[in-house]
Amino acid sequence: MAHPPAVEIAPGVVRIPTIGAASTNSFAFVDGDGSVTLVDCGLKRAPARIVAGLRAIGRHPGDVVRIVLTHAHTDHAGGAAEMAARTGAPVAVHEADADDVEAGRHAAFESSLLVGRLMTRLPGGGFPPVAVGERLTGGQVLDVGGGLRIVATPGHTPGHVSLLHEPTRTLVTGDALFNVRQLRYSPRPLCTDFRLNERTAHVLGELEYDRVAFTHGTEITTGAREAVRGFLADAARTGG
Repeated sequence: MAHPPAVEIAPGVVRIPTIGAASTNSFAFVDGDGSVTLVDCGLKRAPARIVAGLRAIGRHPGDVVRIVLTHAHTDHAGGAAEMAARTGAPVAVHEADADDVEAGRHAAFESSLLVGRLMTRLPGGGFPPVAVGERLTGGQVLDVGGGLRIVATPGHTPGHVSLLHEPTRTLVTGDALFNVRQLRYSPRPLCTDFRLNERTAHVLGELEYDRVAFTHGTEITTGAREAVRGFLADAARTGG
C-alpha cells in the first residue's frame, strides 16, 4: 500500500515521510508567500522523497529558503548536503552541533555504555558534510510562518533542539521523544547523554501546544500536551 507523500498536520505545517509511513519524517513549514522552511533531511537517500512531498503540496525545491536540522545524526542530516545544493537554502543548526554537521560527523553516542563507545568509533557513521549558514541558540524565534521557536533539548546530542510553531501551536520534538508504537524516549545507546535527554525532555511538558509531531512516529493531534505530560510523569515515576 502506497503511503501519502505528504501529510498536513496544521495549516502550513506538513509532515513528509522519508522512510515508511512515519518511521522517519521531515517537515515543511509553508509561509503565506509560498516559501518553505524544511526541517530535517533524513538519510542520504531521502531527498527524492522530500522533493516528492514538496511536489504533493504544490511546492518545489526552489521554494525552500531555509533548512533547519534538529541535530547532527545521519537520519536527520544525511540528505542535508543534497537538499542544500538543490535548493540553494542555508542550513541552520544549534551551535553545539554545528561543527559536527560541517564535518559530516555523527554526534557521539552514550559513552557510559560499551555499545555507545563502540558505535562512536565505528567507521561509516557519518554523512555528507554541509556548510552551516546559521548557528541557532535556545529561545531564538525564527521568522517562519509567524514564529518558529527553538527549544533547546540537549542530551540526544549536545545541540539537539525541538521546535514550537507558535501560530499553529504545533510542537516538533525531533528525537527528544519518539512515537513509535507508543510515546518513548530515544533508545539510550543512540543518545550522547541519555539522562540529560530525560531531564531536558521535561521542558516539552511545560510548553503550550495543541499538536505534537515526531521525526520518528505519527503525530498526535488531539490531547497532545496531555499525552506528552502523561508520558513524562509516568517515566519520572518509573525511572524511565
